[in-house]
Parts: sequence; structure tokens; C-alpha cells
Amino acid sequence: MSRRSGILEFAVLGLLRESPMHGYELRKRLNTSLGVFRAFSYGTLYPCLKTLVANGWLIEEAGNSPEDALTAPLTGRRAKIVYRLTAEGKEHFEELLSQTGPDAYEDEHFAARFAFFGQTSRDVRMRVLEGRRSRLEERLEKMRASLARTRERLDDYTLELQRHGMESVEREVRWLNELIESERAGRDLRGPTGGSAQQDTTSGATGGLPRPGDAPGTDTPDDTAT
Repeated sequence: MSRRSGILEFAVLGLLRESPMHGYELRKRLNTSLGVFRAFSYGTLYPCLKTLVANGWLIEEAGNSPEDALTAPLTGRRAKIVYRLTAEGKEHFEELLSQTGPDAYEDEHFAARFAFFGQTSRDVRMRVLEGRRSRLEERLEKMRASLARTRERLDDYTLELQRHGMESVEREVRWLNELIESERAGRDLRGPTGGSAQQDTTSGATGGLPRPGDAPGTDTPDDTAT
């Protein structure tokens, strides 16, 4: 399995843990909630869904909304296929959530992992955040060393681009420091409008996360499975 497909499978399982969805809903959620999936097609999503079904982690159910019942016979199209997480799928997703290896610190995988921190226990969140910070600190050290070696050979625009890249990494490190401090302090997690604390369903505690700010993270819709 490629790293990219592994991230997609993780995200699909996580979204379906929240509620069953059909393919169009899943693609919309992946596009809007997880920036790493802003540009991907049904040609990528449906093979992933079929793999998850074959593994026993999802089941397919025919959509049964009143709208489906009325329009499907008229259009000659099948009712929407709804995907539901199985007990085995939930167990597999929870196993994936508990993993804190090096892949969890990489750019795309970290973004997907962070999106599901609300379903992740605090000790795992801490390990992932600290691992990500260490990875970025290593990257920053290499960038600074490279800039020091090549500064005299770079034109002003290339030099400015490298500085911009370093500043982006430095901002994320500062953001991670705030997140780690909040996790250690056990601060309540509040939404952007200052709503009530959100309960951590996996650890029984509330996690305090500052706003991330600027830190990371052409098909025609077809509601039927192929």
C-alpha cells in the first residue's frame, strides 16, 4: 500500500466512524475538512472504498431516503450506496489512531492525523505532536545550514523564497509548542466562537488546543458506486 492510499483509507474510516455516508458525501467531507484531499477524484475514492469493503471494514447499503426512492426509477439509476463502518473497521481505525511511528509526523499524514485528534487519546496526541515538532526542528536545522552554505550564490528572489520557507517552518514549530503546552495543561478545548468544552471521547478528558492559525495543514458528481 502506498503512503497516499494509506492516508486516504485512514481518513475514510475516520469519517465513517462519525456516521455512514455515500460516496459524494465522503468526497465532499474529504475536500472541505481535510485540505490534503482537495484534489482527488472518484477514480481514487471508489477503489479505496472497494478495498475497505473487501477487507471487511466497511459494508455497502442501498440508500433508502424518500428522494432516492422517487428519483431512482425515473432516472434509471441505482439508489445511492451508503458505506457503513463495521465493528472490525472501527477496531482497525482505533488501532491506526494509536500508532505514533515516523509516518505520523510527515506532512500529509500529520494533517490527516490531526483532523481526528478529537477521537484520539491524549497520550497519543502528545506523542504525535512531539514527534512532529522534532521532525520540523530537524528540517529547520538543515534549512539553516543549507542557507548558510549557499547564501552568497543565491539571487535575491531565491534567497527570499528560502527565507519564506524557513519562516513557515518556524511558525509551525511555535504553533506546535502552544499545542503541546495546552495538552500538558489539560486546557478545555473550545471552538472558534468560544463555545462549551468538547469532550474527548477516547480519554474521558478535555484537550485544550489553541487556534492553528496559518499552520498546516473536474469530475461530475456521481452518487452511485461503480
